[in-house]
Amino acid sequence: STRKESSAASDVYKRQMLGGCVTMLTAKQNMIECMKGSKGNPDRYVNQYEAVKLLFHPFMFESPLLQEGMENVKNAWGVTNSFPKGVPGAFPVHTPDKIVVKDIEHWRDYVKAPSLDFSQEQWDQCKAMYDAVDGDKAFKAAFVAPGLFEQSHHLCELVNALTYYIEYEDEMHDLIKYLTEWELKLAEGICSNLHPDMLFHHDDWGSYTSTFISVPMFEDFFIEPYKEIYGYYKSHGVDYIVHHSDSYAATLVPSMIEMGIDVFQGCMETNKVDELLPKYGDQISFMGCIENIICDKEDWTDESVETYVRQVCDKYGYKSFIPCICQGGPGSVYKGVYGAITNTIDKINKEKFGIEHPEEGRVP
Repeated sequence: STRKESSAASDVYKRQMLGGCVTMLTAKQNMIECMKGSKGNPDRYVNQYEAVKLLFHPFMFESPLLQEGMENVKNAWGVTNSFPKGVPGAFPVHTPDKIVVKDIEHWRDYVKAPSLDFSQEQWDQCKAMYDAVDGDKAFKAAFVAPGLFEQSHHLCELVNALTYYIEYEDEMHDLIKYLTEWELKLAEGICSNLHPDMLFHHDDWGSYTSTFISVPMFEDFFIEPYKEIYGYYKSHGVDYIVHHSDSYAATLVPSMIEMGIDVFQGCMETNKVDELLPKYGDQISFMGCIENIICDKEDWTDESVETYVRQVCDKYGYKSFIPCICQGGPGSVYKGVYGAITNTIDKINKEKFGIEHPEEGRVP
């Protein structure tokens, strides 16, 4: 498999030779070719988030992401979050006094959607971020988080929410409809004012080894709402949907395809991506398999990261697969790990495809 890939890449390289110069695809062009699956012609591995510039919208400043060390901060939905030092990220605080939905049968008394009525000046400030991105080199990706499932358990508490999906189906359908309508209004503002060509949407659907709810239950609650949300984006100028779920979700891949998802980002090796690629690779791409738990740890070294990244790249190839840290954005828990991964993929691209990275200043 590796020999075939090297040979194919060599052919790409030879075809690009013109008068002694090499014409390389931009990061964005290369990712587009990667996402075409067997019909694509990428000239190297896509290197993590190099082609995806995550960009904000005004609501992100109304309910901002927490920084390490911040605790008991209430967001615009009324959910209290903390990001203690030494942990990977922020999480909701669900002591009984801080759970938003006290009674699922009367959830409307507790859940109040934040306003999405922003001034043109606020939209223009965000638009300047989009305009600053070279659209030939990278996707302008609107960042939306959390998704429908995560928002439901942020409001209700995880065990409560999972129980409600079984015992209070009507109420949970109504709650998801309410959240969907809010997301659609957000989508309208994003598409009308910011004009992204990619959506990067978070919603974790599983643990390391399993989905949180069964496939039939997932289909019942989430396929139609997400088809509506992602369908809106795609009918309003957004070319690609990247959905982040750093979890096991292999059994949900057919649902992802039906929803209109182009890239399953955050996929862990427990998904058996080598089995998913031949089955679904022409319909959806997989971005991940470089797991934080394996390489992003206190005793990491350049050598340990390089060994691991090379194994991942050799195993999954460079069509319909993007080697990437599994977390939902560029960076790492331990400083330097993300850059070490990026440097290794650059090294592999130079060795296998004879290609130096076309842009400078990319590695954080």
